[in-house]
Amino acid sequence: MQDNEEHGGARSRELLTFTLGREEYGIDILKVQEIRGYDAVTTIANTPPFIKGVINLRGIIVPIVDMRIKFNLGNVEYNQFTVVIILNIAHRVVGIVVDGVSDVITLAPGQLKPTPEFSAGLDTEYILGLGTVDQRMIIVVDIEKLMTSRDMELVEMAAA
Repeated sequence: MQDNEEHGGARSRELLTFTLGREEYGIDILKVQEIRGYDAVTTIANTPPFIKGVINLRGIIVPIVDMRIKFNLGNVEYNQFTVVIILNIAHRVVGIVVDGVSDVITLAPGQLKPTPEFSAGLDTEYILGLGTVDQRMIIVVDIEKLMTSRDMELVEMAAA
């Protein structure tokens, strides 16, 4: 049996953690291509507010999604800690803007709790669960499901 497996075949998850406002989120580290400082983007007309625009990354046009706007987290400020996480998802390269990157953690299956049931008005479809590490609560996001969802089809259009 490998180190990253436990009884029953459940696997540990390696996550890149980042902050949006006061919350900490985690995404699958295998989806992360690189982490960059926030630079100016070229805006695209008629895109939703959460699509900031595109950047040219070594010859690849990469759409940039501001996760703070996507998740309705209020004031969006760009400072020296603001970063872009470049993701490789469904054979596409997409960047997400976050407040800052924390670290890489490993969650054992027992550390990931199911997402609590909320009212119908709150969309938890993209949340895999809540991870607990020491005193930290990490919202684990299925970033591939989020980035390939219907409302993100505009990412496809922006990158086309």
